[in-house]
Amino acid sequence: MKVLIISANTETTPYPVYPLGIDYVAGAIRQNHQVSVLDMNEIDAVGSLKKHIKGMEPDIIGISIRNVDNTDVLNPRGFIQKYQKLIDTIRGLTNAPIVLGGSGFTIFPEKMLNTLQADFGIIGEGERFADFLNAFEKKKDVSKLAGVVTKDSVETIPPPLHRSFHRYFDADAPHVRYYLKQGGMLNLQTKRGCPFKCIYCTYPHIEGNRLRLVPPREVAETARMLQGAGAKYLFITDSAFNSDYPYSIEVALEFQKVKLSIPWGAFIAPTHPPKDYYKILADAGMTHVEFGTDSLSDNILNSCKKPFRCKDVFYAHKAANKAGLHVCHFFLFGAPEESSATVTETLANANQLDQTVLFLFFGMRIYPYTSLFDTAIASGQISENENLLEPRFFNPQLISLKKIEKTIKDRAKHHQNWIIGAGGELTENIVARMHARGHVGPLWEYLIK
Repeated sequence: MKVLIISANTETTPYPVYPLGIDYVAGAIRQNHQVSVLDMNEIDAVGSLKKHIKGMEPDIIGISIRNVDNTDVLNPRGFIQKYQKLIDTIRGLTNAPIVLGGSGFTIFPEKMLNTLQADFGIIGEGERFADFLNAFEKKKDVSKLAGVVTKDSVETIPPPLHRSFHRYFDADAPHVRYYLKQGGMLNLQTKRGCPFKCIYCTYPHIEGNRLRLVPPREVAETARMLQGAGAKYLFITDSAFNSDYPYSIEVALEFQKVKLSIPWGAFIAPTHPPKDYYKILADAGMTHVEFGTDSLSDNILNSCKKPFRCKDVFYAHKAANKAGLHVCHFFLFGAPEESSATVTETLANANQLDQTVLFLFFGMRIYPYTSLFDTAIASGQISENENLLEPRFFNPQLISLKKIEKTIKDRAKHHQNWIIGAGGELTENIVARMHARGHVGPLWEYLIK
């Protein structure tokens, strides 16, 4: 069959993100089907979409939905209407069935399938699309397949994928060239799954709570391939690169063996690292550490079920700085136990972090299949069947989000390296200009004072 896969994400704040999942899906189906990939970030007009569909005449269309909204309480924007417009346009061009997938869809399968009026959906890992296509082509009942969602049969818990996953990368694809021009940053995955139990996070629901590791040599060879294709920077997309310390060290050592020479960065949980951990990563080419710190109040870290405490954050921070790495921290205020005292405590402790950038977010987005969702129901903030496709944020009982906002803004205005949220349109424009001038990577290190 002729299969068109579309990456629907067009969010570019603070920079466009390479659609990594598309590579895995295309790799899983390309041996048995004619596959074409279209990235809505790459095409410049609806006319290009029409031209592509008319030229290909696909038998079936898969649409990957990465984000449901921008999770920004200051300027909340839901993306459902944008996806609806995309699907309406496609419906006017072809009768090909539409299959939804991606992390965003996996969180809201029933509501999104009905709202967008798609034909089918696949929750969890996109490689399952291969089983769907084989059954669909043979006119079998696809509703019996694990992970498949139909209008009459809705599955909500992604079943585990009992096979290895391998990436297919086409260096000549138009969307690859787009990201190489937009700062040269491509993505890399070393594992799936997350063993942590953070109350607001959807990773364990989407990927499972058991780590599934890609062989370190395979990771390194993929990184070297991306470098050969023109990548100037790699970001590791794991929920936390260091969730398995020995394994991440093996990956770093393999980077050295294949002579990876471009810089790379990763999202890191600020747990207590082994001796010389960050030096090993730096020696292997790592330049940027993005710590998912969230809070510097032990009471909040405990209530949010974070796998670290304040002393671990400071230790990890100093170790990363000592290794010569650029360091930033992401904070998320507004946990159920948040109070004026814990906000003040976190900001005071954050002021002790030197040589870093702080990204200060507030307002925890409520997602299904999380502990925060259960707490929001128990506290009467939402109902069990509430439609959460439009952004809803948890309201702590002891302090309002408005009070948190004012407190953070009052403190942040005295620090150039304290950024409210992702920085908004201003940051996006600055990053785009710096990328155009040849700078690579996330670029937040230029704010460090």
